[in-house]
Amino acid sequence: MIYSMTGFGKSQKETADFQIRVELKSLNSKFTDIFCRIPRSISSKEIEIRNYLTQQLERGKIELNVNIQKNAESEGTNNILQQAKIESYYLELKRLAIDLGITPNETELFRQALSMPNAMQAESASDLEPDVEALFQVIFEAIVEACDECKAFRLREGNVVEIKFKEYIASIKNGLNEITNQDKIRMPNIRERMRKSLLELGLNEDFDKNRFEQEVVYYIEKFDISEEKVRLSTHLDYFLEVLKEGNGKKLNFMSQEIGREINTIGSKANDSSIQRLVVNMKDELEKIKEQTANVL
Repeated sequence: MIYSMTGFGKSQKETADFQIRVELKSLNSKFTDIFCRIPRSISSKEIEIRNYLTQQLERGKIELNVNIQKNAESEGTNNILQQAKIESYYLELKRLAIDLGITPNETELFRQALSMPNAMQAESASDLEPDVEALFQVIFEAIVEACDECKAFRLREGNVVEIKFKEYIASIKNGLNEITNQDKIRMPNIRERMRKSLLELGLNEDFDKNRFEQEVVYYIEKFDISEEKVRLSTHLDYFLEVLKEGNGKKLNFMSQEIGREINTIGSKANDSSIQRLVVNMKDELEKIKEQTANVL
């Protein structure tokens, strides 16, 4: 089972006072790189969140966004009377009225004192400290849901990548089969080219046949790709076995081994037809390498 490192998940929860939205996304990375954007009220829980994400998502560039908003019903302000200031305003207004020879109206003076600046202090509901533990419990549930959705996304992406891997490996195997067929006629062609080269140098058909056979054997050994073909076939089969494990690092290592054998075949073949097949195989291998970088 293959998991891609590319994933996305989200979740939304609601309490009596808050609406909580969580978004989680991950991209490919050689290591675990977690970035958390969370409210300051739960900053003490960041390590716990990071540990959970590391355990669940294992590897990748992971970004978590937690957004908390007050419900519309709980928004608003609470007006708190400032008793000391109101008394001070009331007494000052009363003293001023007496100094001016005005008979003070107690009710009117009190009303005026209430309307003076800073007689009431507005306290925003959003400024009230929430119950951190209870709030975090809901937030963590949302994180778990978003993480599960992200893992499901990764699995779907991994299934697509697995199908592509099998297609690329099958294409390389087809190329290897064609190379095997071409290799059967390659050696006789090399032998004939060597014979013609000797004739072009002015030698007649009476040259030393034994020496010629020795030279042919030497070049055949030099150009022989039998071992490379066997190893490449083995690597391709093993790649499919590792594919069942879903280990991205192993797949990346095997792609390097496959590339090494393909390159050796290309350098030793000394045949234009095989060279064209090698180029096509390299193209398929590059597609594999691009995908292994994104496998968990």
